[in-house]
Amino acid sequence: MAETQILSNEVDIRRKKIEDLKAMGEIPYKEKFERTCTISEARDKVGEKVKVAGRIVFKRVMGKFGFIQIRDFGGKIQVSVGRNELDENAYDFYKKMIDIADFVGVEGEVYVTQTGEVTVRAEKVVLLSKSLRPLPEKFHGLSDTETIYRQRYLDLITNEKSRQVFLTRSKIESFIRRYLEDNGFLEVETPVLQTSVSGASAKPFFTHHNALNIECNLRIAKETWLKQCICAGFDRVFELGKDFRNEGMDPSHLQEFTQIEWYASYWNYEDNIKFFHDMIIKLLKSCLGTTQVLYQGNTIEFDSDWPRINYVEKMREILGFDFLSETDLNSFKDKVVKNGLYGYGELEECKSIRTLIDYIYKRKIREGIVNPTIIYNYPAQLIPLARRNDKDERIIDVFQIVAGGAELVKAYSELVDPIVQRELLEKQLLEKAMGDDETMDVDEDFLLAMEHGMPPISGLGFGIDRFVQFIFDLPNIRDTVLFPLMR
Repeated sequence: MAETQILSNEVDIRRKKIEDLKAMGEIPYKEKFERTCTISEARDKVGEKVKVAGRIVFKRVMGKFGFIQIRDFGGKIQVSVGRNELDENAYDFYKKMIDIADFVGVEGEVYVTQTGEVTVRAEKVVLLSKSLRPLPEKFHGLSDTETIYRQRYLDLITNEKSRQVFLTRSKIESFIRRYLEDNGFLEVETPVLQTSVSGASAKPFFTHHNALNIECNLRIAKETWLKQCICAGFDRVFELGKDFRNEGMDPSHLQEFTQIEWYASYWNYEDNIKFFHDMIIKLLKSCLGTTQVLYQGNTIEFDSDWPRINYVEKMREILGFDFLSETDLNSFKDKVVKNGLYGYGELEECKSIRTLIDYIYKRKIREGIVNPTIIYNYPAQLIPLARRNDKDERIIDVFQIVAGGAELVKAYSELVDPIVQRELLEKQLLEKAMGDDETMDVDEDFLLAMEHGMPPISGLGFGIDRFVQFIFDLPNIRDTVLFPLMR
């Protein structure tokens, strides 16, 4: 209560200053300021005069001399303000009317203090925009998680790590776009509103389109649309954007998330392994300056030959039987329980063979992987859009990159046989009837495109949010999103 009262008093004081400024003929919120450089650029201009601008994050007045610190998103710089450079009226205005959190423009020469601090000697300080509220906790930063998510702007003002997370995230997205374009990929846009649930096994969000009077879902993946672009003759395509999955919340999943998908004609999944391996090493060097990531106490090196685990062989070893031959869910569960892996209660959420296999894989294989590892040769039940292996149609040509127990990327050789694809999608309807709400629809538009012919294709999906969470070792994936959804 006392804190609220203090804040209320502070707001009243600043509101009064705005009224006083207007009475003085001052404009509290200026139209613009002609700066000559950013703050980070000014730090390299010792001996030169500059015009810089930013938010005041620190202020100390000692009689006729003092310091402020101003910040823009790229950095901060100290400014010395004294009576030797400003006349009496200007200095009095600075002391009384300018506060922490205000935006100011500063003109002056850049120099280095005796303590080695790069500083601007202010010859002029211009109030650009008056803040009604002070910064939180005297600029010691935010600690309340809900406030951080609801008022991300305050988190970014006060938290250096948060600024680095979002600056690096922007660099990552920019790097990926450039890298793909430099390798012959074309960026396209596909619909977010769809009339068929397709592209992945996930529970969708639904909405109603009033003008057309039809039920729609938000896309759970971009896959089927990007494949139609390949059918149209695009050689290599990609899209970076939002996908939506109406699933449970936990520290590693978002319902609205950013993912890039790319598809290349005439590639198989081995081509995508090599392409991603080379890209991620260059990305880490460019955006982090290192190929090592510290994650949950482990130093993980990406610039290496990644080991491989054969999914099917490893699962056979864990289960003790040929699980690929299983066609009955209850019989499969009986064998799992008999072998002492899990109890029936633990397997209750598994409503299909596909979800049962995935449940065991995530807990018995994925969780224990620390260094970047290629998981390949997946059971065909898991992904109805992936190409069946030529030697064993019960296996699909799929790989994932797993590190620190987290899936970073998934890719596969794409299924382009329209007859097999229809059979597999129709089988998904049976799983839906059994209670699995993460199945795909029979997407007739996609199947029609396939029937017109597609070349060999390999596609890849890479989640940006989870990757940023991974490289910064963040406790919650919402720490990678500027404005996460709150209740």
